[in-house]
Amino acid sequence: MPKYPNVSASVTRRLPRYYRFLNALEKQGVERISSKEFALIIGLTASQIRQDLNCFGGFGQQGYGYKVTLLRREIGRILALDNKIPAILLGAGNLGLAIAKHMDFEKDGFRLIGIFDKNPALTGKKIRDWHIRSTDELESFCAKYGPKIAALCIPAESATEIADDLVKWGITGFWNFSQCDLSFCEKDKVFVESVHLGDSLMTLRYYVDQLETEE
Repeated sequence: MPKYPNVSASVTRRLPRYYRFLNALEKQGVERISSKEFALIIGLTASQIRQDLNCFGGFGQQGYGYKVTLLRREIGRILALDNKIPAILLGAGNLGLAIAKHMDFEKDGFRLIGIFDKNPALTGKKIRDWHIRSTDELESFCAKYGPKIAALCIPAESATEIADDLVKWGITGFWNFSQCDLSFCEKDKVFVESVHLGDSLMTLRYYVDQLETEE
């Protein structure tokens, strides 16, 4: 049974944004903030913020606002950021290398424990604290270390080929950069977070076009 079965996906997707802004406010030394002030900073309405936070208990007091550190911690708890889930990364090409080098997995609730690539020329090379392993080792590695998340920085055809096997080997979530839409049976209880960079770029182009049309 999910911890928060009645919370919508749209609310869930806003939580990391709240956490990121609260983290910045805390570093600036801000101790307390009202929903109205927070709304101005984050670009939402005060009522939207209150509604979202009320899904988890509220955390604020009318006329008093929110304690920044407390709210940041509570949202971190809801997102389970202190429980570092073991993760693997497939694909040590340019994108995979960039993610492995620059993403702070620990800060975002994960513990990267392995990087894999099918190119034998890359096997054994080191990226930060990890040596690249051959994808031939995936099954035995998953059996031994039990990763739950797989970041897919591989071509679409490779992702569709390996995804079902990864689920069999214990993966329950995919961070999918492969430009394919993975789908699984409901009984598999697998979550996919797809990152389509082209979609984001086309959305940006649309809005720029709207601005140009107004001129």
